[in-house]
Amino acid sequence: MPADVLALFDLDHTLLTLDSDDAWVEYLIGHGVIERAGFEQRNDLIVERYRKGEVGPLEFTEFYLSTFVGHPLAQLGRWRTDYLEHCILPAIPASARAVVATHHDRGDLCVLTTATNRFLSEPIAHELGFTHVIATEPQMRDGGFTGKVDGVPNMRECKIERLDAWLAGRGRGLADFRESWFYSDSLNDIPLLSRVTHPVAVNPDPVLAALATKKRWPVIEIR
Repeated sequence: MPADVLALFDLDHTLLTLDSDDAWVEYLIGHGVIERAGFEQRNDLIVERYRKGEVGPLEFTEFYLSTFVGHPLAQLGRWRTDYLEHCILPAIPASARAVVATHHDRGDLCVLTTATNRFLSEPIAHELGFTHVIATEPQMRDGGFTGKVDGVPNMRECKIERLDAWLAGRGRGLADFRESWFYSDSLNDIPLLSRVTHPVAVNPDPVLAALATKKRWPVIEIR
């Protein structure tokens, strides 16, 4: 029997104590792949603007996808493995694993939905126990990354579009679930938080915290 509860989870600053895209850039800088001068300043600026909701989806995602361009897939894979071990695993709190496990144990349909590209987010999702991942899809041509997005970035209102399409592919819709949960930290996810029956603000930014208080949404901390 199909699950009648849908549990959606954001990734960065929700189940992780950091931003996975930002951590990837820092990893590449630390290993001399990217020059710190210039790129780090642009990275800090785009992260700050993203948190304020000022960055468009394509600008945000393609900024990080540009770090893949020109590198063989095998080399990117080796860097990713090292990045996961040294940057991501220490940033997964036990409490994050616990809240995901609670929904898995209940038999809910659990989905990680993140703006982070699939190349980085999918192995993180597997580490957290997710089978299902909706992520920004990086475009590939001739066996390499182009630095562009394939389709619609999984950000803001587009998270609803991507979720609806994913559910439709399974012959279902959001309204078919008895309960729907979404855990997120960001004002960027307010559109999807407003669509589910159980929105949960996790380590919320100031805008989301204020809205959660106004609407009496649960607020939790995963640290």
